[in-house]
Amino acid sequence: MMEYKYRTYREHFKTGRWKKFTLKYKETDVWIGVDKASYRPDMPGYCQELICRLRTSMENYIATDPHYLTALEPYDAGESAPEILKQMSAAARRTGIGPMSAVAGAVAFYIVEALKEKYRIREGIVENGGDIYADIQEDIDVAVFAGTSPLSEKVGLHIDAGEAPLGICTSSGTVGPSLSFGKADAVMIVCKDVLLADSYATRFANLIREPKDIPPILEEIRTNQDILSAMVIQGNKMGVVGKFEIRLFN
Repeated sequence: MMEYKYRTYREHFKTGRWKKFTLKYKETDVWIGVDKASYRPDMPGYCQELICRLRTSMENYIATDPHYLTALEPYDAGESAPEILKQMSAAARRTGIGPMSAVAGAVAFYIVEALKEKYRIREGIVENGGDIYADIQEDIDVAVFAGTSPLSEKVGLHIDAGEAPLGICTSSGTVGPSLSFGKADAVMIVCKDVLLADSYATRFANLIREPKDIPPILEEIRTNQDILSAMVIQGNKMGVVGKFEIRLFN
């Protein structure tokens, strides 16, 4: 499985719009964008501390309940679990897979919400391992990173800010370190709830093993009321459903 170490897809975010910074802590590697008028110099330090606190609280609980980390089916966090793990369990109950499928989206959500509460930012966007939480006032275009597919970073979706905040999450069976049972180069899912978007992206990526799997998966996605839009890529084959327009990138 190919690792997307250099994360070139981040270059598609318009640099003139955002004051942006990246942070790393253990496996967490996030790109954070804030509208320039809202940016404050202490934001990176604040977000770094927040990520450390989130990771520590999750790790401390999982040390007492290790099955939470490895569960491949819905699994409820215990009463003593931090709220983020309970929210991930709630998303997994809806999507039908393990709660860790929502972890990247959950962390992205917590970062943006914390920035809104502390700094009253106008716009915030966080990308965490290909999973995006966007609380925006103006439209954005999001390219899909799909590994060695010829469509990688050439196609994406135009995201209407009127639908924000949104989760725009991508899972793959051929790219990155996350567990997947499928062979999709990319499954992008857009939901109002970023935890659901993250978990659904994993679920549907698990089900794509060859190009003929794309049409029935798209039909299932079409009937899912949680999902606003989706894009599925395997090799040179692609399918799109939902309310957001497709975009082509150079």
